[in-house]
Amino acid sequence: MSKPFASRFRPEPADPHAFDTRPPAREPGPPGVLLVNLGTPDEPTAGAIRRYLAEFLSDPRVIEIPQWLWQIVLRGFILPRRPAALAPRYREIWMPEGSPLLVWSLAQARGLQQCFDAEGLPVRVQAAMRYGKPAVAAAIDSLREQGCERILTVPMYPQYAASTTATAVDAVAAAAGALRNQPELRFIKRFYTDEAYIGALAARVRAHWDAHGKPEKLLLSFHGLPRRVVEQGDPYYRDCMETADLLRRALGEDGALVEVSFQSRFGAEKWLEPYTEPTLKSWASAGVRRVDVMCPGFLADCLETLEEIQGQCRKAFLAAGGREFRYIPCLNDDPAWIDALAGLVRRHLGGWI
Repeated sequence: MSKPFASRFRPEPADPHAFDTRPPAREPGPPGVLLVNLGTPDEPTAGAIRRYLAEFLSDPRVIEIPQWLWQIVLRGFILPRRPAALAPRYREIWMPEGSPLLVWSLAQARGLQQCFDAEGLPVRVQAAMRYGKPAVAAAIDSLREQGCERILTVPMYPQYAASTTATAVDAVAAAAGALRNQPELRFIKRFYTDEAYIGALAARVRAHWDAHGKPEKLLLSFHGLPRRVVEQGDPYYRDCMETADLLRRALGEDGALVEVSFQSRFGAEKWLEPYTEPTLKSWASAGVRRVDVMCPGFLADCLETLEEIQGQCRKAFLAAGGREFRYIPCLNDDPAWIDALAGLVRRHLGGWI
C-alpha cells in the first residue's frame, strides 16, 4: 500500500467525535488575546544579536529594498559587524530578568490576564515577539492548547505602520496558514485615539512633573520611518501627529510645551523629520536648559528608549549646553495603562465574552 502524500498543514489533535452522525454541541472555548511586540535578542551577545537582526532585517516590510540586493548588503556587511557594536549597548540596559522589552511585555500580559481573572472573564492572554522568542506561532499554539478557537491579536503599537503593525498581522496569518483547523481571528489596527491610552500618557507626564517640576519643553520622540514610505501611503506620520495633538489637549495649557521629533534613523535616505538628536542639540544651542523626553509610540522600554534616548540623546543635549535632561519612562506595567489596555481589549472582544 502506498504512503499518503505528506501534507503542507500541521496535524491536528484527534477529534473523538469526527465521524459521529450526531456529535455533541461544539464549545468555542475561551477567547484568546495575543499581544505582539517587535522583538529582542535572547541575550546581550553578538551571536544572539546577529540571529535577531538576521530575522528582523530580512522582513521585506522593514527594509523595502529588493531582497536579492539587500541580502548581499545584510549578510556581507551588516551582520558581520553590527552585532558586536550593539552588544555593549544591550548589556548596558539588560535587566536581571532579561531584555527590558521582553520583561515589560510579559508584565503587561500578566497584568491583562489578572484584570480578566478579577472580572471572572474566561480570557487567555499570551505575549509574543514578532522577531525572536516567544515566537508568534508558539504563542498561538499555546492559546489553542488552552482551548481558544477565537484569537484577538493586539499589535503593541498605538500608531499604525506597515513595518510594525502589518508585520504582526503577517506573522499571525503565516502561522494560521500552516493550520488545517484555523482559529477565528481579529486584529486591532491602531489605538492612539483611545481616551484611556492618552489619559495614561498624560497621567505619566503629570506624575513626573509633580515629582520633578516642569521643563521648558516636552519632546515626544517617535520611531522614525523613511519619508518615502509615507509618500507611498503609510499613515504613520499622521498617526503620530494626531497622537501629539491629543496629548496636548489632555495636558491643557501645558500642552504648549509639547514638540515632536523622530529617532532611530537608519541608512542614507531621508527619514521623517525633525530628527530627535539634532533637535535637542539645536535647542541647547538656542538656550533651552531643561527638557523632558517621552516616547509615546513605545509601550515598553527597550534599546531605543533606554540607550538611544536616555543615553545618547541625553549626552548630546548636555554636551551642547543643556543643563537638565529627563527621560519619562514608557507606560510599561503602569496600572493606568494596564486598565486602559483591558478596556481596549474588552471592547474588541465584543460578542466573544
